[in-house]
Amino acid sequence: MSRIIAVTNQKGGVGKTTTNINLSTCLAQAGKRVLIVDMDPQGNTTSGYGVDKYSLQQTVYDLLIGEASLEEVILPVCVDGVRLLPANINLSGAEIELIAMPEREYRLREIFSKSRYLFDYILIDCPPSLNLLTVNALCAADSVLIPIQCEYYALEGLTQLMSTITRMQQKLNPRLAIEGVLFTMYDARTNLSNQVVEEVKKHLGAHTYSTIIPRNVRLSEAPSHGLPISLYAAGSKGAEAYKQLAQEVMEKNKS
Repeated sequence: MSRIIAVTNQKGGVGKTTTNINLSTCLAQAGKRVLIVDMDPQGNTTSGYGVDKYSLQQTVYDLLIGEASLEEVILPVCVDGVRLLPANINLSGAEIELIAMPEREYRLREIFSKSRYLFDYILIDCPPSLNLLTVNALCAADSVLIPIQCEYYALEGLTQLMSTITRMQQKLNPRLAIEGVLFTMYDARTNLSNQVVEEVKKHLGAHTYSTIIPRNVRLSEAPSHGLPISLYAAGSKGAEAYKQLAQEVMEKNKS
C-alpha cells in the first residue's frame, strides 16, 4: 500500500513543484516506486520533468472527468522508477465539469483506490489555492507536506493552511495528517531565515523536517532543462538536501 502525500501551500512560490520533482526523484533513486501527480493547470511539474505539456493528448484532466483511464494517461519520465500523471492548461476547466458530478471531492481518491498498490509513494503537486483540485488532492491524501519559504509572509500563509487542514479533517478526510513542514529557500546569511525557522519550530516543532532546503542557483536552473536536480547538478547543495529529505521521509514512513 502506497503513501499518498499532497505537497501543498496556499501561497505560491514556496517550492512546491521543486519539492515534488526532486523528492520523487530521490525516492525513486532509493529504490521506491513513485507516482507524481500534477494537479496544477500551469503544468510546471510536467515540464519540469522534460515533458512537452502543449503536445499532450491526455492529461489528469481527462482522468478526473472520466474520459481516460490511469493506464492511458500515465507517462514515464527521465528517472527510472518515477511515473507521471501530467497536466496542462486544460485542467483549469476541470472544476466546472466536476461541479455537477456526484462525490466530486473524491474523484482522485476513487482513481487511486484500485491502483495505489502499484506504487510506494504517490506525490501530488497542488495548485497554490484552495479550489476543487486541491480539495480532491487533500481528500485522496494520507498526509500533507508543507513547503515554507523562509520569509516573513510564510508565517501568515501557514496559519491559513493549518486552518484549511483542520476543516478538511473535520468534514472530508478525517485520516489526513501532517507529513511534515519543509523549510525552503533558506539563506543562512540572513536573520530573517533563522527567525522564520525558529518561529515555526516553536509552534510545530514535532512536524518540521530536520532537512532544510537552501537557496541554490542550480535548483532554480534545473527546471529549464527539464531535469531534477540530481540529474542536472548531482554535486550541488540542493541535490544533497533533497537526498537527505527523501531519507527522512522514508524513515518516518517505515512500517
